Amino acid sequence: MPGPGAYLFGKEEMEAVVEVMKSGYLFRYGSENDPKFLHKVSTLEKEFAKYCEAKFALATTSGTASLVASVFALGLKPGDEIIVPAYTFVASYTSIIFAGMVPVLAEINESLTLDPDDIERKITPRTKAIMPVHMLGNPCDMDRIMSIAKKHKLLVVEDSCQAAGATYKGKKVGTIGNIGTFSLNIFKTINSGDGGLVVTNDDILYETAFGVHDQGHKPCRLGLEVGNRNILGLNFRMNELTAAVALAQLGKIDKILATLREKRSKFKKLISEANGFKFRTLNDPEGDCATICTVIFDTKEQAAKVSKMLCSKTVDNSGWHVYHNMEHVLNHLKNVGQPHTKGSYPKTDDILSRAMNISVGVVDGGLGSGWGININSTDAEIESAAKQFIIACKSI
Repeated sequence: MPGPGAYLFGKEEMEAVVEVMKSGYLFRYGSENDPKFLHKVSTLEKEFAKYCEAKFALATTSGTASLVASVFALGLKPGDEIIVPAYTFVASYTSIIFAGMVPVLAEINESLTLDPDDIERKITPRTKAIMPVHMLGNPCDMDRIMSIAKKHKLLVVEDSCQAAGATYKGKKVGTIGNIGTFSLNIFKTINSGDGGLVVTNDDILYETAFGVHDQGHKPCRLGLEVGNRNILGLNFRMNELTAAVALAQLGKIDKILATLREKRSKFKKLISEANGFKFRTLNDPEGDCATICTVIFDTKEQAAKVSKMLCSKTVDNSGWHVYHNMEHVLNHLKNVGQPHTKGSYPKTDDILSRAMNISVGVVDGGLGSGWGININSTDAEIESAAKQFIIACKSI
């Protein structure tokens, strides 16, 4: 059950991997004078930065690694608070926790992204940053979020892991705040099995994130550095094979997004004749990735019945993207006084109980999007799925 990029694996990815394997050089660092070193990782960083119109990009082992490196790069102190939405993947919370900081949850709205109206209610003297999550490929209301951040002098780290290629008012997500993160795992817009990226226009944030991702080293594209390290780091380095696949996928990203938008538009138009639901709010309809079609029913009873008839489930019953399903995070947050049990965020609970995610490009039961269409669905298959949905709605 992959994301759209996986459906388009082909000769480009195969040839890129074979090229690296034949070179016999899989490590991200090497000498330009060595013909075996193809510098796929540094090329990916350069090309992704160019694609996002960002000054810097950093390749990592995963979206989670990108979040960890970015949160550490903010230079905050243990106990500082970062506001995050109550609907997101678990890594948004755990990256903050591993950095010694406290995730403070806020409500979502009917875009299924962070509700700006709730952000200011969650700000305390310990609040130092906001982590908007462009959930399910839908950009957050970044104008309002950035306005709040500026007013309260807060940093903004964008979790764009589910939204590679999305834009908000003409700007690529991930480049609007101070630093942004992306995932390349199998469920994402483009993927290399696993992997991640960080983007920023800030020299210091880039240098620090680089050090965190590689044992404290300063940025160096082609060779290993010795000395001059002033921060501690870990190992989140991407290898040449992963980068080779990611580069091939990056070359397909615009085609992927255009195809998804076209297919979702057809599907939405077809099911619009049914009653009892509305589509989720898109903060920038032109910039949304269209990986998911989310419908919000009038009542949770309707949502439960329709989703059951289609062998799917409501979003609140999906996996680790719903705050109260994260028992290990719940246990941790009890110790820092943050509510995390079901009912703590009633607006979020209500929306998710009435929402159903229909797959368009991301077919993922863990997101509640195990039913729907995919990037390769024909017009006939789109029409068939729409008919099933309409019948289910009319039956209740």
